[in-house]
Amino acid sequence: MKKIFLIFCVAILSSCQTSKITNTWTDANVSPKKYNKILVLGVLKDNDRELQSKMEKHLATDLTDLGYKAFAASDVYPAGTFVNGDTLKAVEAISSKGFDAILTIVLLNKEKERQYVPGRVINMPYNDQFDRYYYTTYERIYTEGYDTTATKFFWESNFYDFTAKKMIYSSQTQSFDTGSKESLAHYYGLLLANNLVKSRVLIKPEEPRF
Repeated sequence: MKKIFLIFCVAILSSCQTSKITNTWTDANVSPKKYNKILVLGVLKDNDRELQSKMEKHLATDLTDLGYKAFAASDVYPAGTFVNGDTLKAVEAISSKGFDAILTIVLLNKEKERQYVPGRVINMPYNDQFDRYYYTTYERIYTEGYDTTATKFFWESNFYDFTAKKMIYSSQTQSFDTGSKESLAHYYGLLLANNLVKSRVLIKPEEPRF
């Protein structure tokens, strides 16, 4: 049931296009495998702590739905465990909990962007007769729209094989603010979790373990 629900959510995600992966890289020498314990670690500024926690939790949940044991860093470690520049402390913290993979979520930048919203939008034609189409099109172009400002987020996520001590996957994603941190985190988590399977970094749940 979870698998069916996940596929349904991905279909919705594709239509909404709240987040879009713009670039990916995968180590050519890596074969997909089943990791035992994945840490999802957000790297955001202090004033984005709430968003960081939501991003971690949603991505960890989506990885769990795919059959993995994944944990949000904010649920496992106390605040201040991961601080800028203290790599040794971070490695010790991860090793102590037995994680064999790390998936980071980094907010590279965010910016305001003006957008024009049409007064009336029809995503798909609902008739095939010219006279009706002409009437509805005329009505659409004369219905006034408005300008709005949206926040655009630029994300980067890297997947590290902690045992092999190397990065095997990286992606860059653009997201538009939906007005809800919960929704933003939800759609990003679905998109990234499934792209890790598509990029053959993670095996599907029904595939044999290595």
